[in-house]
Amino acid sequence: MIVRINTLFLLIILSSALHAEVVVTYPKARSAQDVRSNDLIELLTLSLEVTKETHGAYKLQASGDFMNEKRQRVELSKGERLNIMWSSTSTALEESLLPIRIPLRKGLLGYRISLINKNNQDNIDRVKTLNDLRGLTIGQGHGWGDSAIYESNGIKVKEADYDSLFKMVVQNRFDLFPRGINEVFDEYRERAVKAPSLAIEENLLIVYLWPYYFFTNKKDWVLADRIETGLKKIISDGTFDKVFLRHHSVSIKKANMSKRRVLRIQNVFLPETVPVDDKSLWFDPFKEF
Repeated sequence: MIVRINTLFLLIILSSALHAEVVVTYPKARSAQDVRSNDLIELLTLSLEVTKETHGAYKLQASGDFMNEKRQRVELSKGERLNIMWSSTSTALEESLLPIRIPLRKGLLGYRISLINKNNQDNIDRVKTLNDLRGLTIGQGHGWGDSAIYESNGIKVKEADYDSLFKMVVQNRFDLFPRGINEVFDEYRERAVKAPSLAIEENLLIVYLWPYYFFTNKKDWVLADRIETGLKKIISDGTFDKVFLRHHSVSIKKANMSKRRVLRIQNVFLPETVPVDDKSLWFDPFKEF
């Protein structure tokens, strides 16, 4: 009788734990004006929402303070102040954190258009090869994962705080500030009045394979499984693509990528587990759009 009561009590506890509200804490944006991750927060919300019936209630919240990407990785590995982040992937990162291997922006971040000083357009038009690109310096934020990609291809990188990079490119402290297709037009619009020498480079497209994933703490496989399950659901019913196009279709059209001069560089840090053969997970900007 005692054994039966104890078993019943244990089942009640386990059931309550399964359906208890899970608190999901993601990295806080730099400011209220920083909307670069709104699409990812929407995908995260949807993945949690469509799994409420099977995984229980949730509370989604931003962290208490802003952290750069390097700090996010440290905090997530501790599992205290964050339990999810988004980042480009690498073999090293997947050894320390648990990846959810669904490219959140369908690979779009690997197509880069640069912000420049408008007086340098003629010089950049002379860049025809990777070797030519190695003669220039690229600006990157502190702790950004793609700095290592550029450096591994022999391209010089200068790192600084995000907000400072826009001032530095205008001041010719470096030549190119490569931005994602989803970032460059908004960033330019927000700063063009105060920085009249800032310009969107007209002809060059830097391309590398750059999948962006959600990551959880290595031990938090329950949350990782829930988010992966939710993402697969919204991919299957078409919601994922609708979110992607709503956030990025205008920028894709503006970028006019098929008319640009393409320079491809290698990402030697990619894990072998990247699902490159699943074409449904990737966007091809060179097809008719």
